[in-house]
Amino acid sequence: MQQSLFASENKDQVAGSEGFSRGDLNAAQLEAATSMGVPLLVIAGAGTGKTRTLVYRMAYLIEQGVAAENILLLTFTRKAAQEMTERAAALIRDPGQRVTGGTFHSMANILLRKYGHHLGYAPNFTILDRSDSEGIINLIKSSLELGGSGKRFPSKRVVCNLLSRSVNKCSSVEAVIEDQYSHLHEYHAELERIFDHYRKFKFEHGLMDYDDLLVNLRQVMTEEPQVREEITGRFKHVLVDEYQDTNPIQADIVRLVASGHNNVMVVGDDSQSIYSFRGADFRNIMDFPKVFPETKVVRLEENYRSTQAILALTNAIIDKAEEKFTKKLFSNIEGGPKPLLQGSWDESAQARWVAERIVELQGRDVPLTEIAVLFRSGFHSYKLELELTNRHVVFEKRGGLKLTESAHIKDVLAYLRVTNNPEDHLSWNRILLLLEKVGPKTARNVLERIRSAEDPLLAVSEFPAGKSWQTGLKKLVEMLISLRAPGLKPVAMFDLAIEYYREIFERIYHDDYPTRSRDLDQLRQLVSGYVDLQSLMDDTTLDPPEATDESLGGRLGMPPEQMILSTIHSAKGLEWDHVFVINLATGRFPTCQPFMTQEWEEERRMFYVAATRARQRLYLSYPREVMSFDRQAQAGGMSPFLAELSPVLFDSGDRSAAPIQRNGPSLPGRPRTPVVTRRAPDISRLTEGATVRHPFFGEGKVEKMAGNHSVEVFFARHGRKTLHLDYAKLELVD
Repeated sequence: MQQSLFASENKDQVAGSEGFSRGDLNAAQLEAATSMGVPLLVIAGAGTGKTRTLVYRMAYLIEQGVAAENILLLTFTRKAAQEMTERAAALIRDPGQRVTGGTFHSMANILLRKYGHHLGYAPNFTILDRSDSEGIINLIKSSLELGGSGKRFPSKRVVCNLLSRSVNKCSSVEAVIEDQYSHLHEYHAELERIFDHYRKFKFEHGLMDYDDLLVNLRQVMTEEPQVREEITGRFKHVLVDEYQDTNPIQADIVRLVASGHNNVMVVGDDSQSIYSFRGADFRNIMDFPKVFPETKVVRLEENYRSTQAILALTNAIIDKAEEKFTKKLFSNIEGGPKPLLQGSWDESAQARWVAERIVELQGRDVPLTEIAVLFRSGFHSYKLELELTNRHVVFEKRGGLKLTESAHIKDVLAYLRVTNNPEDHLSWNRILLLLEKVGPKTARNVLERIRSAEDPLLAVSEFPAGKSWQTGLKKLVEMLISLRAPGLKPVAMFDLAIEYYREIFERIYHDDYPTRSRDLDQLRQLVSGYVDLQSLMDDTTLDPPEATDESLGGRLGMPPEQMILSTIHSAKGLEWDHVFVINLATGRFPTCQPFMTQEWEEERRMFYVAATRARQRLYLSYPREVMSFDRQAQAGGMSPFLAELSPVLFDSGDRSAAPIQRNGPSLPGRPRTPVVTRRAPDISRLTEGATVRHPFFGEGKVEKMAGNHSVEVFFARHGRKTLHLDYAKLELVD
């Protein structure tokens, strides 16, 4: 008989080994894998081997006589479930012993095929994919006459997103609109009607979408005791991976499946709970011991990824959290410098500093694949993208589009491109199609006139436009003529283009223009760093050179070696030798205010996740000057999350970088114009019910004083906004 994998003489730690050799667990992992008779909450810090622990847990249960089919493993990806169940089977050297594993949705599908008839569903119900759901939403919109020509009702994509968020967060449609879709407040009643019709349509036609799989499994287990008993009797042990990412429905399903025996082990890290925007609920992991009394908490704290110098910083970051399961990560990886903290003058100087460090790493033969730059929001990397492109550093961006991949950014740049080069027919085609009542055929006719003209703009102005688009064409021509005025700097041209484009922007992107507006604000900051239009046009092309030789990533025909630019959300679960975290500045990270406690704490956890991605070297960077929401230069300074940490945790970089006005991101030029900092409005004159004016949102009414320096204002066209009086340029309307 094969000797047990968990015999006492096999408890020696084999740090970092990925094989299935015996005794490949440290003391905490072994405790988590072998504890029996109580619910288990395994708090697995970053890089502490949670997957290995789950694999050994499955192997141990089978060794103890539990049939593999009586063990249920729930994960968030099919790949993770398959990998873990295969590893467990290999560990016990019995391929036939395969644990039942899969995602929450896949297991719900299997169980509802058997038990869905209790809810009125036949076993052959159809599962809708996203495009199917959007098609039904579109059909309902049409039948209710809520969409159509000339109407600005939200698109089927946005309606689907909103309804799904409502289901996954267990919130009403109204609450979701208030929280994340305030600009759609006027459509609240219509969206409720769509939701009601959508539910009825699915039921009447034997359809379920992905969200229904979870909702209906929870419902049948709640309402049918016999069903619940059969399921809990089949799955006598339940294991859950990444429990901090579960939503309220998934947590209820775990509770129901384990209710007959309480043999449940969930593995996760409260410090890495950062997906509330997807419906994940931080309270699930924090309240697990309350839901399952007598829970045993096991902490995995030995980190196999990072140096101790990096872990000292990450421990300090999360130690400031208001609510947490206390843990201290430690590592036996010796050596390694402290994290490097760099304060630059502004975001342009920051981009230069990061790009220079990356080029230096390349010079020391560090592979680009072992370098990553992480940031809070997708637009935070725009200036760095330009710097890297100019230095021929090939990169891939994850979690947000590159600067010129966003449609609204392309729109604005197209106006500047035809000004710089009137023969740019691609840009002409784009801006013509932005006009109402102009389609591809009409645009082609105008382009034919442009091709044969000496002055394309004159040719456009003289084109015999139809009545329906005469006015729009005239406004376009007037704007383009204004861009030709002598002596205009690129930022002045940008402002003229934006003034014209704003109405088109809100018409075309009415579903999410408040979010897209931030990109335009960031683009303006970038444009303000240029003194001539040609340099701006060259840099915003953003086409990295093709890999034609070994200097760009290997042999001919092979994809180039790339570094990664990524939002923190997209970087979770990944790791690199060298990690830069940028824009750690007040107003950039965190993006919320201190009185927004839940959001503030989640942003702190995001910082923790970013820092724990680094194996050997961690670089933290912030600009001293940032642009505020209303485009005013403001003193930035390090993020509150940095400011509260002890200086002994860092090494300091060169903070003497001076501001430079440039023709392009790397070219010296004239001195920068001094920054003018605004004073905050007089808060004593602002009262609830007062009418105020904002330069972008227009007129609105103050609904609440949200703090010493913040107010909540409702704007008729943009919904409810929380504005910080130090930044927002509010005027009191008498």
